[in-house]
Amino acid sequence: MQGDVLALQGDALALQGDALALQEDALALQGDVLALQGDALALQEDALALQEDALALQEDALTLQSIAKFNLLQINKMLY
Repeated sequence: MQGDVLALQGDALALQGDALALQEDALALQGDVLALQGDALALQEDALALQEDALALQEDALTLQSIAKFNLLQINKMLY
């Protein structure tokens, strides 16, 4: 009888050790998830900055087109 009790206590201790190891793994995975979320946020910020740069370039292109049209009109006036 005492042998059975001791065996059950040993099993319980082993299960507690397994549970602790699983908790440690879960904490490590949570840390990994947090790190990935941080990376994702940084990438989103980079993407937003690139979109802002693209918009500024589009605005510059529109300005250059307007200048070119104006210059063409001036050249046409001078020719005719």
